[in-house]
Amino acid sequence: MIVRLVKMEFKPEEIENFKILFDEVKEHIRKFEGCEFLELLNGTENENIFFTHSYWSSTEALEVYRNSELFKTTWAKTKVLFNAKPEAWSVEKFVTLQ
Repeated sequence: MIVRLVKMEFKPEEIENFKILFDEVKEHIRKFEGCEFLELLNGTENENIFFTHSYWSSTEALEVYRNSELFKTTWAKTKVLFNAKPEAWSVEKFVTLQ
């Protein structure tokens, strides 16, 4: 399993637009083949910063999504709202405690 973390910082005046956009696409992303989990997190010290946190069945599944029309369309609408360059990491779980 691949864990994907994407940090995005938005222009203050675009935060509501991003929330609306995410609300429109979240179910489609979650139902995309290979996506096992999806959440949106908001920074506690900086409300302009959001993170998407998702689980993917494999690197290949993530790449299929990243090359999909859904991703391309969503990303095109999202990136114009940014205040800073986004950062993304693909990681594997090392230790999990529950």
